[in-house]
Amino acid sequence: QTNITVIGLTASFVLYTRSAGVAYFAAGAVFSSLSVKFGLKKIIRQPRPPHIPGRKVKVSYGMPSTHAASISYFATYILLASIYLPIHSTFRPGLMFRILPPLITLPWAVTIVMSRVWLGHHTWLQVFAGSSYGIVLALVWFKLWTCGVNAVGKVVEEMVNDWMAGR
Repeated sequence: QTNITVIGLTASFVLYTRSAGVAYFAAGAVFSSLSVKFGLKKIIRQPRPPHIPGRKVKVSYGMPSTHAASISYFATYILLASIYLPIHSTFRPGLMFRILPPLITLPWAVTIVMSRVWLGHHTWLQVFAGSSYGIVLALVWFKLWTCGVNAVGKVVEEMVNDWMAGR
């Protein structure tokens, strides 16, 4: 259950850092998933590939792949954040926090996307469409953050930290 793992790791990271930037990133991931699942799939209505005997039948539409969209969003945003954003104060500055996150998430994302086809849940076109959506959304979401949303995030983060400190 990849989605449970990703949700759990993201929630833990948000709680650990109490970072508005990480919460914003997580909100983008949720938006990616929900907009595909309850928006694009309902509009496009393309079925999944033919059922493979012995496998559980999925009853939802296949185009675009929600898993591919979400994990591509994750990998792209994490890559951009590792390159362009300052390292959060809860971590020590250093090359490890610039290189390690993309080194983990990029191969993980590729494996998840490809597994959707290998497992018979999607076609290559469906995972390509999902991945493309996730990448474009991450680029736009990141640009919004760096063009001004981060200023609001900083204020919110300070308010949360003050509240938690009892000030």
